[in-house]
Amino acid sequence: MTSAETPHAGRYPAGSAAFPHRGLLGIAGLAPHEILFLLDEAEQWVGLNRQPKKRADRLAGLTIINAFFENSTRTLLSFEIAGKRLGADVVNMAVAQSSVKKGETLIDTAMTLNAMHADAIVIRHGSSGAVRLIADKVDCPVLNAGDGQHEHPTQALLDALTIRHAVRPRNGGEIGGLTVVICGDILHSRVARSNILCLTSLGADVRVCAPPALMPTGIERMNVTPFHDFDAALEGADVVMMLRLQQERMQGQFIPSPREYRHLYGLTLDRLAKARPDALVMHPGPMNRGVEIDSNVADLIGRSHITRQVEMGVAMRMACLDVLTRTARGMEGWVMAENGR
Repeated sequence: MTSAETPHAGRYPAGSAAFPHRGLLGIAGLAPHEILFLLDEAEQWVGLNRQPKKRADRLAGLTIINAFFENSTRTLLSFEIAGKRLGADVVNMAVAQSSVKKGETLIDTAMTLNAMHADAIVIRHGSSGAVRLIADKVDCPVLNAGDGQHEHPTQALLDALTIRHAVRPRNGGEIGGLTVVICGDILHSRVARSNILCLTSLGADVRVCAPPALMPTGIERMNVTPFHDFDAALEGADVVMMLRLQQERMQGQFIPSPREYRHLYGLTLDRLAKARPDALVMHPGPMNRGVEIDSNVADLIGRSHITRQVEMGVAMRMACLDVLTRTARGMEGWVMAENGR
């Protein structure tokens, strides 16, 4: 990709100042130009992943550890493919068979991982703040693949990349000015939190919609507009992002029943018609078809970008691994525009 094709080239500082962070623990704390930089970096990998030969040797000789203390399919597979396509040695830590199950503390686990001299560690954990705790104890970059109800930064970045690609024919890929509706279990969703931080930082008008019991108190402080009426929230929306009910994080009765939830908050074809005619449909997965989204909406050709999100996830994670390990490879002073991409 040439600098002329890069949507935001020149809008961020040169060299390592474009993204000066040691790791990626969340979207909170990232400047808009730092988010744009990561999105631009991912563009080259979108192109590579669509080629017959999908391998680069950018991370050859480096070791990436995927330490997933919480079950995952999409995110773990995406990070594994990302690392391998960049030429890294990728090790997936099987937590079910690890010493964590034998009573080892998280700090001891962090120190063990650090002693193995990995070049980057990707961590998913069920407790908010656990990723930062490990990041403070290791010498290599750490990427947050989801921690409790806190954040899931690469999901938000891949969602932004998906939106940018989808709206490029309409407005050149600008996210600023778009109206994005996020509907579902906002209270328990780290995806919602990271997406709110990312999309509002890029200038989108974000609306969140949920039943009262699943709407965080004081959500307005995140510069979003809350709705309990899904039909009203959808009026004029450019993007509709659905979230699943996170039953595993719920203690008590938050909704009357899945059937009643679908009636009020499920995305049906009739309900989607209230948004813009070309509104995008998104979902981070896994989907509960027939609850938060109907199958004929999830599979709607030309409107549903759910599988595109999966595609963009590999490219975005390749970009994050590449950017965060550049110092380890002695590549100070780099910048995408200077490299002629």
